[in-house]
Amino acid sequence: MQFSKRTIFCGHVNEEHLGKQITLNGWVQRRRDLGSLIFIDLRDYTGIVQLVFNPSSDQALTNAAHAIRSEFVLAVKGTVANRATGAINDRMPTGQFEIIVEELQILAKSNPLPFQLDDEDNVSDEFRLTYRYLDLRRKTMHDRLKIRHEVTFAIRQMLVNDFGFYEMETPILSKNTPGGARNFLVPCRAQPGTVYALTESPQLYKQLLMAGGFERYFQIARCFRDEALRANRQPEFTQLDMEMSFIDEQEIQTVLESLLSMLWKKFLGITLTLPLKRYTYDEVFDRFGSDKPDMRFGLEIKDISASFKSVGLNFIATPLSKGGKVGCLQIKNHKFSRAELDRWTAHVTKELGAQGLLWMNWREDGSINSTIAKHLPTDFFATLKQSLPDLETTDTIFAVVGDYEEAWTTLGQLRLALGKELTLIDTKQFSMFWVTDFPMFEWNKETQSWAAKHHAFTSPQTGWESKEIKDVKARAYDIVCNGEELGGGSIRINSSDVQNKIFDIVGLSRQTAEEKFSFLMQAQNFGYPPEGGLAIGLDRLIMILTGAEAIRDVITFPKTQNGSCLMMGSPSPAEDSQLKELHLASTWEPKEK
Repeated sequence: MQFSKRTIFCGHVNEEHLGKQITLNGWVQRRRDLGSLIFIDLRDYTGIVQLVFNPSSDQALTNAAHAIRSEFVLAVKGTVANRATGAINDRMPTGQFEIIVEELQILAKSNPLPFQLDDEDNVSDEFRLTYRYLDLRRKTMHDRLKIRHEVTFAIRQMLVNDFGFYEMETPILSKNTPGGARNFLVPCRAQPGTVYALTESPQLYKQLLMAGGFERYFQIARCFRDEALRANRQPEFTQLDMEMSFIDEQEIQTVLESLLSMLWKKFLGITLTLPLKRYTYDEVFDRFGSDKPDMRFGLEIKDISASFKSVGLNFIATPLSKGGKVGCLQIKNHKFSRAELDRWTAHVTKELGAQGLLWMNWREDGSINSTIAKHLPTDFFATLKQSLPDLETTDTIFAVVGDYEEAWTTLGQLRLALGKELTLIDTKQFSMFWVTDFPMFEWNKETQSWAAKHHAFTSPQTGWESKEIKDVKARAYDIVCNGEELGGGSIRINSSDVQNKIFDIVGLSRQTAEEKFSFLMQAQNFGYPPEGGLAIGLDRLIMILTGAEAIRDVITFPKTQNGSCLMMGSPSPAEDSQLKELHLASTWEPKEK
């Protein structure tokens, strides 16, 4: 179809074009038919400009304009004029101008839309994802993805120009190796019975690039993980991946701080105070029950185990005798109704999976109000005040008893839920900091074995061999912002001897290690440099910079909670002929209704 191609974009019309004839292409944002005049807002990816159809100058053209509806695609030719003084729209960059249309082509019509593009609050996520190509026409979505493009471009410029990085690509089809998240597997037709794994990150490749002498690498990398989904997790995502040789933790962190400082200044107008604060893993977990705490509000966890030592209740005494603890959140000057207390108890037990929630507050006469009140001594307030010096009878206490890590994790999740419901979080603030000194290993109760807390290629801190496994710290670090882990990294192991010892601790046999990681272990014996790096979740970064609630709102075509694309209808069954060619057969059988 031949059509008049634009001579200018809608959002670029300005005073230089007054009195000149221009050609525009775009979508109809809105149509207003006043009888004597028809006004149409025409939109392209740069903005909106107003068109005017006047029957007194061209009745046939105006008659054609009567048929135009929202989201029709037009080509128009007309002359740029100033709007009448009272009709200027100061909220639009082009609001001073209008186009007196002289020629019109309707390039494509539109059926009535399944939802209105300007009604963002009343459209279900299911509809938005089913008609994602329509959802992307919204200004909010367009602006977020535009910022994503600009952020990515700014990152590339700074890393290359200011820090001397090379941008490099690594394979997506990789080796299926143990550890980390569950991989997506891809059958290899050319080698029946074998599979590739879609890379969950470029971790091994970037370490091998350091072995290859490329001392400063970065990549905007596509990553794939077959794991449970939530608001800030997708099966395929993008991360900024970086690796550097002959450095230490401080130098890597300084590079990222400079990068984030530039982004916050450029896109939010905020000057970050550098260097960012640093907290150890033990400190943040003890205070907030999380390794990525939201520090935009207080409500820190307090250890009140000492106050319960003489309380003769088995569900408290038994965990304490085994080294467990009682932790609490002290909600200042707030009384909950009994219905609210029951709701929070249900939240902790049913949604967070804890055994229970202890709550207590005080009546006007000073007596304690709690489900365990009759088991508490009359002077319990005074006893508790020794652990909580600022305790007042107007406060409410939520407490959890049990294994330290489990109890504190529950309290950390409860803290976040309370912070949101009680509007304690200062949403205009940005709280960004480093978490360091992570445990090197964590105990897996299911397998009854040790596992790497970060990954098995992370270097342990100096003197690790003389410590108990549970006390070994890693040279690992995370960057946290507003309760989100933006990313993290570590100094890597550059000795095959140390690597083998770490594999031994996590239960990876020498034979398995050789089968899965021989390439890396060989590289460590051919002049492997001291090196380290980190990765930042680009989707999460854009989510925070744009104020979006979930990463799916900054990804062009995201998946649902069960990994489906409602628009494409994927995943979908493979044809029998395809399975046969790949030497595969499905054992799945649908459940009977």
